[in-house]
Amino acid sequence: QVQLVESGGGLVQPGGSLRLSCAASGFTFRYYAMSWYRQAPGKEREMVASISSDGGSTIYGDSVKGRFTISRDNAKNTVYLQMNSLKPEDTAVYLCKARRAMAAEYWGQGTQVTVSS
Repeated sequence: QVQLVESGGGLVQPGGSLRLSCAASGFTFRYYAMSWYRQAPGKEREMVASISSDGGSTIYGDSVKGRFTISRDNAKNTVYLQMNSLKPEDTAVYLCKARRAMAAEYWGQGTQVTVSS
């Protein structure tokens, strides 16, 4: 059974940091590119960051460049999102996605991040 379980969300003040984790199981993690998306109420789902299957290539959304860092540990079947200098507009549900060419995509259930004073 495929599972992607996000954790690490919570309430943080503006300027603070959080580290999200997404633990994968039920598929061969090291073959899949991984991405973090976010969705705020009333807004479209937005790609935050992506990382290639071997971790050698990363892509970031314009709104988070220079503040967020995506990484992965293929030995632990886990992808991370380090979020620094958080802003109120970063408030959203953060979801991870696994994708591979010619294969199904998998999504997690998400973890809530709230940036507020």
